[in-house]
Amino acid sequence: MDEWVDILDEQGNPTGQSCLKSEAHRKGLFHPTVHVWLYTKDGRVLIQQRGKHKATHPLLWDVSVAGHVASGEDLKVAAVREVAEEVGLPISETDLEPIGSFKAVHKISKHFIDAEFHHVFLCELQVPLSNLTKQDSEVDALDLIPLLQFADETWGMANTGKYVPHGTEYYKTIIKEIKKRL
Repeated sequence: MDEWVDILDEQGNPTGQSCLKSEAHRKGLFHPTVHVWLYTKDGRVLIQQRGKHKATHPLLWDVSVAGHVASGEDLKVAAVREVAEEVGLPISETDLEPIGSFKAVHKISKHFIDAEFHHVFLCELQVPLSNLTKQDSEVDALDLIPLLQFADETWGMANTGKYVPHGTEYYKTIIKEIKKRL
């Protein structure tokens, strides 16, 4: 779905401009996204396999929930909306713990440059995996894996064919922040 997004400068500051997401991708314009990592108190993390028809990184494993922030939309409102849409889990803004923002540029093709600032949140998952309902158009599969396994597979990107290449520092930050909460 093409939606309006706000354009950010190279440092992640709003420029006061907005455009369609497709135009932002075509021109490589920075725009905001939200990433929500769901984890359990017993040390597991929810990962999603991206849908096979996604324009970027189809069928790779990724953050529990991710999505674009609509133009003028608050980051936490966007995160709550995306969690409900992608995994069918109702949460509130108070469930979200912000842990940072990451600049990311993925050149998919000559006419598709994904330039984003990922605003990352943690959220404790308090229901079984079986209670989640994946959004078929966005998500191919969901899995709840031990944090140690996740760390082994992402630190140093030893398993580059399995996960979206967010980078070592991104994954290290997620793992360290979840560990602090266990």
